[in-house]
Amino acid sequence: MIEVTVEQMMTEDLITVEPSQSLADAGQTMTEADIKSVVVSDAAERPTGILTSTDFVRMAAEGTEPSERTVAGAMTEDIVTATPETPVRAAADLMIDNTISHLPVVDDDGRLVGIVTTTDVSAYVSRAGELPRQQ
Repeated sequence: MIEVTVEQMMTEDLITVEPSQSLADAGQTMTEADIKSVVVSDAAERPTGILTSTDFVRMAAEGTEPSERTVAGAMTEDIVTATPETPVRAAADLMIDNTISHLPVVDDDGRLVGIVTTTDVSAYVSRAGELPRQQ
């Protein structure tokens, strides 16, 4: 059986935000791109956090005004990552074990190269029968 890796299913065309951006700007970016998360990265393209639609729901429940806070004040800093060589099954396990829906993918230098989401994993599973088989 062929072992599919994260590299084969990750989204490489990423939209990132900076920690100093306002939450309103980050939310607008997410809305315009029709995405549910943005990775927060530094100048060296290393992920420093992640901001998700769940974070915005939590802030709305708290009554937080997005224009009054920055991404740095709302992002999750302790992020879980994978590498392009990570098997899809291991990536799915990471997502389940850490109760996350978005898994940033980094290279050997820690630079952001992609992201895998639960939607990506679901699409992979639904097409699993179409994958070529090794004999």
